[in-house]
Amino acid sequence: MCRSIKTLRRADTLATDIEVREAALQFVRKISGYRQPSRANAPAFDQAVDDVALATRTLLDALAPTTTGALK
Repeated sequence: MCRSIKTLRRADTLATDIEVREAALQFVRKISGYRQPSRANAPAFDQAVDDVALATRTLLDALAPTTTGALK
């Protein structure tokens, strides 16, 4: 699932907020089955993207730094 989401935890640079948000959007699209939700579903969809992005940022910030080559 979500094979095209790129790894955000890298040894050389921190993931940007844009990268985190794009990954969250792709994940929510995949699990909801919506590329673009209807107006009725947009608030729930947008909230889910925000929640996933926040959880992702929290996780990335809490993980110990990587060493070069350790994430292969």
